[in-house]
Amino acid sequence: MAVCVAIIGKDNSPKFFACLNPDEELSFQYKVLSSLDVVEEKLSAGNKAGSDLRELYLGMLYSLETHKIYGYVTNTKIKFIIIVDSTNMVLRDNEIRSMFRKIHSEYADIVSNPFYTPGEQICSKPFLNNIRNIMTGTV
Repeated sequence: MAVCVAIIGKDNSPKFFACLNPDEELSFQYKVLSSLDVVEEKLSAGNKAGSDLRELYLGMLYSLETHKIYGYVTNTKIKFIIIVDSTNMVLRDNEIRSMFRKIHSEYADIVSNPFYTPGEQICSKPFLNNIRNIMTGTV
């Protein structure tokens, strides 16, 4: 189960942020924004090494005492960040990948909406509910 999901634009501006506990939102925002440095580092290292550019999943960015932070980048440089409680030992790498794929699919659906202005923050309640369902594993 994820405790926080963030979608960050290609210019590193936050487009969407959801966490299960609103009291911890500020600390999660700090963790998400600090993880962007690791994302940029992994992307630049991947370009120099000539690695497979089709691999969107970056894996675990870093681990803290209480949380693990995972990253995913689309071909258009939109970044998805998931924060997972580190006490959750049942969540495996393939389940994290699956969560990212579902979030990516939801994101593609919302930006395909003709009423969505590209580059704006996502403020859709159905989108928020779908992301929360993915976070809790009820999808």
